[in-house]
Amino acid sequence: MGVGPMDRLKGEVIMEEKPEATQELSRALKSRHVQLIAIGGTIGTGLFLGAGQSIHLAGPAIILVYMLTGLMCFLLMRALGELLMSDLSQHSFIDFIDRYVGPKTGFAVGWTYWVAWITIAMAEITAVGLYIKFWFPNIPQWIPGFIILLILMGLNLVTVEAFGETEFWFSIIKIVAIIALIVIGLVMVAFSVKTPAGHASFGNLVRDGGFFAKGAKGFMLSFQMVVFAFVGIEMVGMTASETADPKTVIPKAINEIPMRIILFYVGSLLVIMSIYPWSAVSPDSSPFVQVFQNVGIKAAAGIINFVVLTAAASACNSSLFTTGRMLYSLTYDGKSRFSKKMSRLSKHQVPANALRFSTLVIALSVVLNYLFPAGVFTLISSVATTCFIVIWGLIIVAHLRYRREQKAQHATLGSFVMPLAPITDYFVLAFLGFVALVMLMKVETMVALIGAAVWFGALYIIKTMSDRKVTLADK
Repeated sequence: MGVGPMDRLKGEVIMEEKPEATQELSRALKSRHVQLIAIGGTIGTGLFLGAGQSIHLAGPAIILVYMLTGLMCFLLMRALGELLMSDLSQHSFIDFIDRYVGPKTGFAVGWTYWVAWITIAMAEITAVGLYIKFWFPNIPQWIPGFIILLILMGLNLVTVEAFGETEFWFSIIKIVAIIALIVIGLVMVAFSVKTPAGHASFGNLVRDGGFFAKGAKGFMLSFQMVVFAFVGIEMVGMTASETADPKTVIPKAINEIPMRIILFYVGSLLVIMSIYPWSAVSPDSSPFVQVFQNVGIKAAAGIINFVVLTAAASACNSSLFTTGRMLYSLTYDGKSRFSKKMSRLSKHQVPANALRFSTLVIALSVVLNYLFPAGVFTLISSVATTCFIVIWGLIIVAHLRYRREQKAQHATLGSFVMPLAPITDYFVLAFLGFVALVMLMKVETMVALIGAAVWFGALYIIKTMSDRKVTLADK
């Protein structure tokens, strides 16, 4: 079997200051860091700003959509967790896709994952500029995003612990906002507080058309949006190589995913639609703002703007971490000057050159804001996000093949195993297949799905041709 894109993590790497020394990535991420990174990976602007659109798409049934998608994500993460725990010398899910699905697929997934996070970071940096204009409308849109990008790059270059600490506090801000909404909402329901749309009551959940108010079509179409809200949940699998105690920390983070989903997503949506009937929730503004303003908090819009600004910065922070590590991995066994430069660690045990290059590419979003219309940029982001569906599916395929290999060798499974496998594996694959079919129902998402398929195919062909050239050269 060929060398995988992440195999270099088990070998030696060159330090920038001392070329003769060897070093590996630092295991400085603490338990609280990984726990909050896992939470941060499931909470984004999609909840704070996009919840109103989701509610109007499916009505109260959006709660069921989040619960089903949450179950899928939990099983996905259990499969990923079992793979990680089966061989702690492997440090990312890319390793296992490379080993069990094939080097060509591992190559395609690795570069796709890098590009996907690059485009997500571009979108979030653009959003930062828009959020800052809420307070400073006259400031050029590109300046705030560029400043935030430089600050986050600086923090990521210091140590991996600096990244973990930054993400920890970003996540704390988001969690406090959600818990505040849930507490305020429950108090309003308990006292049947009068609202512009009636009175706060759990009865509002079935008012105006019942639980499935938007019918089967609205229910199905909402899955695509909800699945995209969970993009980044697999990032826990990228922290394994830099976690102090992965045997304890990773399983704990994964097992707490269901409670997070119930509390943060289901809990907040349940409260919002209990305060207002779903038809009274504004699809054009944050329902969080609606709730806070209703209880007399005049600065509600400013508070939520600060929270979504934090969410955008958090996503960009995660993007820098992920793209830096992935580029470092993908260039490890390269012979070119670029590959050798990208596969070096700094004295702080971080892939500094890979981080700087990824930041430079992300900074192109400043130029893209001027050169490309919004529609093109949105399409690129949609294609990148669609790629996550394929990546998640390949994690499950890798798990199925791992289990098949273990069975053939009569090997004993570890203590952290996927429950009810392989039935649960097939459930996740069927779920992702269903979401892909739903995406064919809308032109925008259908184009994104086709674009993602073309992208994967192109990378697979490039790797095949590259391997063939190497084989001919060896002969």
